[in-house]
Amino acid sequence: MIGVHNGKRALTIADVAALPRRLPSGPVDYELHDGRLVVTDWHTASHGRAHAHILARLFIHGEESGAGRTYGRVGIVLQRNPDSLLAPDAAFVPNAQLPTRVSPEDFLLTIPALVVEILDRHDTQPEIAEKVNAYLAAGVVVVWVADPDARTVTAYRTGQQPLVFGATDTLTADGVIPGFAVPVADLLPA
Repeated sequence: MIGVHNGKRALTIADVAALPRRLPSGPVDYELHDGRLVVTDWHTASHGRAHAHILARLFIHGEESGAGRTYGRVGIVLQRNPDSLLAPDAAFVPNAQLPTRVSPEDFLLTIPALVVEILDRHDTQPEIAEKVNAYLAAGVVVVWVADPDARTVTAYRTGQQPLVFGATDTLTADGVIPGFAVPVADLLPA
């Protein structure tokens, strides 16, 4: 049964899984924000390049080192009733949280310790702030918001001021990926 949220029909994770991935205008993807369907855009070349670099570093320093499991764009169930399903650009689940749990629709039920959002032309500051807050409220330990144009990564943790790392700084994943230390310039090349 589909619930009602704020006087409007709230969609569910099962509804999203049943939606088409291709429309006449081209490929499409979705998120759910408190039961409200959000159609997500395709990304720019600079976003795609940053995405590849960040995923590679998370895989090499996290998964290949035996610290956990790396995910690319993956649906994460953050809450139910109303349902919230967000798809960060990258996520990392440390060994202590393995094996991961997944929904019948094959979305992550396990809340990753680290998620990464990479800014793109269509992102607004209020939308990113909403996502960061939703991730932290769901139990994510650290959220990285990467800005390929400014060549910065902002790290958010519950109860702490955000930390901004510039191209000359080294980004760490303290408490999530032991020994992870990568120059921001390597994650966000010019």
